Amino acid sequence: MKSLIKWRLLLAVVLLAGLILTACQPAAATEMSTTPQAVKLRFAPMAILDSLPMFVAQQQGYFSQRGLDVEIIPVSSAPERDQLFAARQVDGVINEVLTTILADKEEVRYQVVRYARAASSDSALFRILASQQSGVTTAEGLKNIEIGISNATVIEYLTDRLLQAEGLAPGEIKKIAVPGIPDRMALLSSGELKAGVLPDPLASLAILQGAANVVDDTRHPEYSFSTIAFRKEYIDQYPNAVKAFLAAIEAAVADINKAPDQWKSVLIEQKILPQPLHDTFKVPAFVTAGVPSEAQYQDIHQWAVDNGLLKVEVPYANVVNPAFLPAR
Repeated sequence: MKSLIKWRLLLAVVLLAGLILTACQPAAATEMSTTPQAVKLRFAPMAILDSLPMFVAQQQGYFSQRGLDVEIIPVSSAPERDQLFAARQVDGVINEVLTTILADKEEVRYQVVRYARAASSDSALFRILASQQSGVTTAEGLKNIEIGISNATVIEYLTDRLLQAEGLAPGEIKKIAVPGIPDRMALLSSGELKAGVLPDPLASLAILQGAANVVDDTRHPEYSFSTIAFRKEYIDQYPNAVKAFLAAIEAAVADINKAPDQWKSVLIEQKILPQPLHDTFKVPAFVTAGVPSEAQYQDIHQWAVDNGLLKVEVPYANVVNPAFLPAR
């Protein structure tokens, strides 16, 4: 009898110890297994209007809500952006189709996954401006006038396409390289440069200061758009992160388009909107989910070939990947 009591006491002690260990150990393990770690994503925006949805998505918590840890790495120029991209120090950027085509001519390194911004009949991305001193006010007046651009970029492509659409022959379009946008704006303002191409909102500032808006992409919006691109390596490794990023951008775009003026403060904080425009500038509507069409792509591709920038065929499917867009 005493032996039976001893065995029962021993069994109780063993069972109690097991319960204590069970209570102490699995709780932490369960918490770790049900709380996935946020996926790291590094994105490099420039101080341009096209970046607004990304800053809104960060401010609204749309990235973190979708399991992303987005690190914003601001860059001051396209060359700096492209260097970081090539060095794998960032995963995604806002750029242009032309940039991605040229980067992918030997192997698929980057892919366009969404429009960033697109011109419309109501909203310009770029404007061809004439200095106040030049007296030029029409596209016809720009015949054989040197226009300040950055060579082998979307700005040069747009200059050619916009002026050709306005009736100028290719031989009548003269361009001069002024790579830095601040330099281009200063030379335009002083009259040393008779004409130049600037992005908004800087173009709006130049107009406020006396420049003439000769032609802009609201007249021919099919040629003008920017894109969101990711490294192909990142896309292959983290496809769900790319999808989550674009879903967050879509939510931010919906917020902007619903109440545009509410987000002007973000443009001011990020030093995207020049001080003289704080009161007058209207935040434009942003393009919803979509990618450049094959026709848009082929026109840019052909321009690159015609201008000696490209000697091989770079297929549309290699460069543009719509698979991660949110369902409509």
